[in-house]
Amino acid sequence: MYSYIKGELVEIKDDYLVIDVMGIGYELLSANPYRFQSELNQQVKVYTYLHVREDAQLLYGFKKEEEKELFKKLLNVSGIGPKHAMNIVGQTSVNDFALAIEREDEKFITQYPGVGKKTARQIILDLKGKVSEWMTVTVETDTIDVHVVGSGQSEYYDEAIEALKALGYSSKEVNRVSNQLKAFDASSTDDVVKKGLQLLMR
Repeated sequence: MYSYIKGELVEIKDDYLVIDVMGIGYELLSANPYRFQSELNQQVKVYTYLHVREDAQLLYGFKKEEEKELFKKLLNVSGIGPKHAMNIVGQTSVNDFALAIEREDEKFITQYPGVGKKTARQIILDLKGKVSEWMTVTVETDTIDVHVVGSGQSEYYDEAIEALKALGYSSKEVNRVSNQLKAFDASSTDDVVKKGLQLLMR
């Protein structure tokens, strides 16, 4: 019903945003509202999904269109409701989750609250082959083309992870961008920290 809402971001709470559109405040549920912190009191475009149930109509907001599309696909999986779908979308990148599905990586998928092995298998069964458009790493039947981190870069990565945690980011937040940081071609720890902050602020 609503593809997106464009207006002034006037309020950020722990689990929702308020967007003012011509004097009407739209409350949008979000898995990680503070990703929008840098846009407070500015004009924003938030992709939306209206979930209707017997006792409520809930409007969900997403920073990127592909996050909304992944959310919609997850809702079609047996055993996945809006709460679990938002947990997944809010704690990982669409690229990383798509890769996990194509690789049938149950361990990666079961790290999210409420997602057990049975549900992980169902996600893989229902979505494999339907999320490849979001992947930036090529996955083939027998081989996976993944950038390998050299020993020097690995040292930068480990130090950067500790630095990000020292800056106040949780392990869960850092894990969400870890694969992208491992693949980042850096020449120093500072490079990785800067890249991490950019990813975490998205």
